[in-house]
Amino acid sequence: MKISYHGHSVVQIQTNGINILIDPFITGNGLTDLKTEEIKVDVILLTHGHNDHVGDTVALAKRNHALVVANHELATYLSWQGVNTHGMHIGGACQFEFGKVKLTQAFHGSSYTTENNELIYCGMPAGILFMSEGKTIYHAGDTGLFSDMKLIGERHPIDVAFLPIGDNFTMGPEDAAYAAKLLQAKTVVPIHYNTFPPIQQDPYQFIDMLEDKNGKVLEPGEVLEL
Repeated sequence: MKISYHGHSVVQIQTNGINILIDPFITGNGLTDLKTEEIKVDVILLTHGHNDHVGDTVALAKRNHALVVANHELATYLSWQGVNTHGMHIGGACQFEFGKVKLTQAFHGSSYTTENNELIYCGMPAGILFMSEGKTIYHAGDTGLFSDMKLIGERHPIDVAFLPIGDNFTMGPEDAAYAAKLLQAKTVVPIHYNTFPPIQQDPYQFIDMLEDKNGKVLEPGEVLEL
């Protein structure tokens, strides 16, 4: 399994010949190394409905005939735009051919802003547990710190956890470091930082905060192989 980070909260997973993108915010993401016209994707997993996470989902899904997996409300909204979707909800899991997806709770907002400045309700935000090839990946989305992260880690031993550190809209570095302690993941990777002025952070300072010294900063395009 190959996992790569592409700026903001964009994570790519390559497993069993399938390309998976989590929260494909490409257009408008000044930190990404990806170009929408070059992306080949089979599955898109979404944590919630904010524009900087839904990103280029519709265009990518249509061009690649990709499946989009998201919470029920967001999946329904995207299906109305001609996208092939599979709706889920928090606590639910589904075994797909490409791997198992389970949604966890996450604490923040979730709405999509249209070009007409309308806010579309997109259901409950989520974190994503993805399991394939005997490995478990956790993408926390935009969450704040919550104590049940300990339960998530106990129930699903995590190989790699992607945790937001930007503060302002998500956990900051201190809370994310405590989250890492609760989750007990083998490797912790910071995300959701430095894309916009309010979320400027030093990811290496965050790595130094981790008690288990199990952090790794991934530069956009850098690959982690499991």
